Amino acid sequence: MADTKRDYYEVLGLQKGASEEEIKKAYRQMAKKYHPDLNPGDKAAEEKFKEVGEAYEVLSDSEKRARYDQFGHAGVDPNFGAGPGGAYSGDFGDLGDIFSAFFGGFGGGRATPNAPRRGADIRQSVMLSFEEAAKGCHKEVSYKRVESCSECGGSGAKPGTSPKSCPDCGGTGYVRVNQRTPFGVIQSQHACERCRGTGKIIEQKCSKCSGLGKVRVTSSKTVEFPAGIDEGMQVRVSGAGDQGSNGGGSGDLFVEIGIRPHPIFEREGFDVHINQPITYGQAVFGTEIDVPTLDGNVKVKIPAGTQPGDINRMQGKGIQRLNSRAKGDQYVHFTVAVPKEITPEQRELILQLEQSFGTDVSKLSKKKKGKLF
Repeated sequence: MADTKRDYYEVLGLQKGASEEEIKKAYRQMAKKYHPDLNPGDKAAEEKFKEVGEAYEVLSDSEKRARYDQFGHAGVDPNFGAGPGGAYSGDFGDLGDIFSAFFGGFGGGRATPNAPRRGADIRQSVMLSFEEAAKGCHKEVSYKRVESCSECGGSGAKPGTSPKSCPDCGGTGYVRVNQRTPFGVIQSQHACERCRGTGKIIEQKCSKCSGLGKVRVTSSKTVEFPAGIDEGMQVRVSGAGDQGSNGGGSGDLFVEIGIRPHPIFEREGFDVHINQPITYGQAVFGTEIDVPTLDGNVKVKIPAGTQPGDINRMQGKGIQRLNSRAKGDQYVHFTVAVPKEITPEQRELILQLEQSFGTDVSKLSKKKKGKLF
């Protein structure tokens, strides 16, 4: 089968050999760019978002990435010939059948159609508010999944009828074929073409699932998002993915997190930053003001002579750390509000004040500490 998928490194705009941090950073940028909530109704963006998620799922996993680097898509996608262990198990045709006849199997073999198969995993995105991510929440997540058809019970046959044993293979799913080779006549085994290896024939197909035995339905799960979860992280809901076949287990649901920007708070890890404007008089004389935090307003003392860019650290007023009761800090970055319009009287007073200070500004300010924000 020809590999029609784009290279995963190309999808994320990376070179082969990119670091884990580069992969994570590229994924976050691309996921944010094509997020369905930020591109409502844009099918192309939705497909791009899914493609980016698929690429990240492989490249962020060291085992999957190693197989991908060695075998390409064949190393990580069963539809391209990846076996349970990840090694290439492509179709060797008649050569594989010959070795199978002599040695009981070679080249990974072909998958048994009636063997239990696990359902596919599903990736779904959800947008949280700044506060929901910081404090944790429960949210109903809707998504599409594959389930057994309720009309036929998963048999694929019209209600009141049932599949019949395939006459070509006798219900085994395989037929034996004699092949003339340089070694003589060799008997090999192939999947039955008539029943496609299932061993069953459906004469009257179920109208709801068209004989497939499965349908795609809209499902929903209440998902718990822990306090402190950040953009780009994901929550796994075990067994909530596509239903398996032939008794195989269901896949998992992976919910990827996006966070809406906050009008005043900025997040950095588990710390929170805020720009707090103060008046010239408050900066000169000092005062006490109310500063907003994630838990409500808190009184903060502004020392006399506060300079623009000075930072006040509010210990423990940040975001709760994942799986911990500890919290980050909140950093208040002071900015002095300069009026855009003043009266003639105010202008005269400011000029007098400035003249009284003189022209040596080094005496009017102290060295700023901390980082700029």
